[in-house]
Amino acid sequence: MRFGMAVVRGRSMEPTYRDGDRVLVRYAGRPRPGRAALVRLPPGPDGPRPLAIKRLGRHTPEGWWIERDNPREGVDSWAVGAIPQADVVAIVLCTVPRVGFRPPWR
Repeated sequence: MRFGMAVVRGRSMEPTYRDGDRVLVRYAGRPRPGRAALVRLPPGPDGPRPLAIKRLGRHTPEGWWIERDNPREGVDSWAVGAIPQADVVAIVLCTVPRVGFRPPWR
């Protein structure tokens, strides 16, 4: 198993993940509906898009239906259609605490 880190960019996955959050991912993990995943989105009108974290929905013959947690921000399958299985790059395992993070109860 290979593990890695990814940094959340944008607000499409708020409130679950915030811009700048670091997440631990597992490459070649088993996609399941409801899990967050690092995915490769198809190119947009301005060219290639960066890898993105999205919520896996249902699996269809065309691939995975992906959605964002924030309905007001970002791109998901409602705009680009299903994502091929090969474009599910990694599965998000957990958020890694920010350096200098202080819990609110301190």
